[in-house]
Amino acid sequence: MINSMLRQPQDAAIAEGSEDLAPVMRKVAFRLMPILVAGQIFAYMDRVNVGFAALTANKDLGLSPAQYGFGASLLFISYFLCEYPSNLALHRVGARIWISRILVTWGLVSACMAFVVGPNSFYLLRFLLGAAEAGFFPGVLLYLTYWFPTEYRARYISIFQIGIPLASVIGSPLSAALLGLDQIFGLKGWQWLYIVEATPPLILGVAGFFLLTDRPALAKWLSPAERDQVQRRLDQEMERAAYVSKHGVGLGLLADRRVLFFAALYFTMAAPSVALSLWMPQIIRGFSGASLVTIGVLSAIPFAAGVVAMPLWSIVSDRRRERRWCSALPSFLTAAVLAACLLTQSAWIQMILITVAGTGIYAMKGPVLSFITEGLPGSVGPGGLAIVSALGNLSGIVAPYAIGWIRSETGSFQLGLLFLAGVSLIGGILPLLAPRQVDAVSVS
Repeated sequence: MINSMLRQPQDAAIAEGSEDLAPVMRKVAFRLMPILVAGQIFAYMDRVNVGFAALTANKDLGLSPAQYGFGASLLFISYFLCEYPSNLALHRVGARIWISRILVTWGLVSACMAFVVGPNSFYLLRFLLGAAEAGFFPGVLLYLTYWFPTEYRARYISIFQIGIPLASVIGSPLSAALLGLDQIFGLKGWQWLYIVEATPPLILGVAGFFLLTDRPALAKWLSPAERDQVQRRLDQEMERAAYVSKHGVGLGLLADRRVLFFAALYFTMAAPSVALSLWMPQIIRGFSGASLVTIGVLSAIPFAAGVVAMPLWSIVSDRRRERRWCSALPSFLTAAVLAACLLTQSAWIQMILITVAGTGIYAMKGPVLSFITEGLPGSVGPGGLAIVSALGNLSGIVAPYAIGWIRSETGSFQLGLLFLAGVSLIGGILPLLAPRQVDAVSVS
């Protein structure tokens, strides 16, 4: 699937008289994307594996649903606080060094999650994990704009974002299996889960230092002609960019309406994704009563649907050179099927509905993120993307805590899904109401 995306011709760009960059873009992608995708897989796995650990750890640690939801969301508070300075640091010191540093730091903190002993230590380490991981996603998003021109961007962003559903496709059965390692060397299964899944980022951090390259001009693995070809196209896009924020690149961007609009859009995109990732095992156990192994398999299914939907819908968005409707339609689909979960008590029908929701949740990511990167070019890119991601990732505080609170107060996960349906409905409306100025340099 990924290979077919890399080979997809860019007919619209060629029709405009542009050079065909497809061959060199494939070369760039095969060099950079494997380590970035692997990093995204384990970033998300280490962020949400707390959902599987909770199946047994919550009892051992004495965590209520509300305490678990609060602790799970603390990651996003520190993420919010550290994301902006982290992205500016990446822009200044270079992606190779900074992304490698992030990978190693969060791997170490994630491994320490194995040694929490109660609510307070759980809260502390989730907070530290967010600080350690902060900057990886917006940093890579910014990094991709250094390499991939607009007409190629949605597909390569979606390739990177495939790491999110793949994290659950791989991590759900793996986490369920690791929970079965109870009392080996005196450790609980959930402790092994944290230790084993924290190891790959440490390896990737070392590999990234040697494999990543900051910008095309420094890529010795490209020929001089290829370096010039890529840089020339990117420079042409910068010259055509219609928008340079009057607020510059500092925290004044918080007053910029484009930044705020894209932050709201990002919030509605991220909320259903992170909430379901953190609560999926417990939701499935709630309506099915299945064993840990079965929960692991069932939890992977909605995310597997997302793995298929994300690249296919991103190709549609790139080929049509359209972001608004390609962002809105998957959000409307997600809202409809999550709301429909209230209408049935059948475990299998609910499983089907959640799987369809997974399709919509992940299909929207490529178009939405391309919409954002294309709407914040030039001098606002590093700071603007960081602020959008930081504000948008506050959904990771609101959504998991809301699900936990609703579950504690009503005993119902379906009402929590209704809350996510409302967020997705807003997420479908926002792109259609966006002022034309926000996509002045977009492909739509």
